[in-house]
Amino acid sequence: MNKLLHKEVSEKILKAYYNVYNSLGYGFLERVYQNSMYYELIDLGLDVVAQKQIKVYYKGKIVGEYFADLIVENKIIVELKATSVLIQSHSTQLYNYLKTTNIEVGLLLNFGEEAEFERIIITNDKKKNLNNQCNLK
Repeated sequence: MNKLLHKEVSEKILKAYYNVYNSLGYGFLERVYQNSMYYELIDLGLDVVAQKQIKVYYKGKIVGEYFADLIVENKIIVELKATSVLIQSHSTQLYNYLKTTNIEVGLLLNFGEEAEFERIIITNDKKKNLNNQCNLK
């Protein structure tokens, strides 16, 4: 049986998520949840970077950038939403974030009326093929 990639860190992130969700509920802006998650993850002893700039390359040239909500232990990208429900474009956004980094695990956490999350994994060996097809660095 395969071991779940970065299981221990994922579990701590989800613990923090439910702590924040149960405390604040829904209805705040994403920034409120991001700040709360940041402090909750720090309190759990994790290394966390908020709003980390990540550049996107096309044919060796920078064509854009994005800012990941949270990078935890340099292993997991956490993308936060505060919307009624998660939709495909939210998953696609996180998928693209993962494609452009060496990080293999992403957690999409929604602070909507009901708590919901999604875990996305793209291993680096699969990214090599994707990046060659897309001309991404």
